[in-house]
Amino acid sequence: MAAPEGLTLVRNRDLVGRAYRAYVRWAILGLLLLLCLAGLGNAFGQQPDTHTASGGGATLEVYSPERVRSGLFFMSRFTIEAEEEIENATLVLDPGWLEGITLNTLEPGPIGEASRDGKLALELGHVRPGTKHVFFLHFQVNPTEVGHRSQDVALYDGEELLLEIDRSVTVFP
Repeated sequence: MAAPEGLTLVRNRDLVGRAYRAYVRWAILGLLLLLCLAGLGNAFGQQPDTHTASGGGATLEVYSPERVRSGLFFMSRFTIEAEEEIENATLVLDPGWLEGITLNTLEPGPIGEASRDGKLALELGHVRPGTKHVFFLHFQVNPTEVGHRSQDVALYDGEELLLEIDRSVTVFP
């Protein structure tokens, strides 16, 4: 039987001169497999990390991922534990919390929202000693976003700084 027009048995069946291409194809598939395994191992984010700071009669815990992917939905939890009375608890978030990231919900809703030197200030109100105030923010990373930015958090009692947490986030494509 003859080969169809335009094909030769030596080149198209026996792959003379093209045998290396199978190895290239396997190498590319191997790299894709490694990329998938790295993702399963949380190399590209979503697994939340916990940062805690104490001072000024309070403890603040931030539970949020430090590595996220474009398009990802994620949640951040802020827990304020008052050792002393906090008359007007206010969380102040760096602009990196909202740059290229869409804020979907705040629960429970803050008493007020404002800007402090370009940072997002969320007024949470009174926190009695020995109690906890838990606050949730739900986000989605914009699909075109990539990079690294600061996501520092500060806890104030009115205008008095109680404590700060230095953190950052990396956004993968």
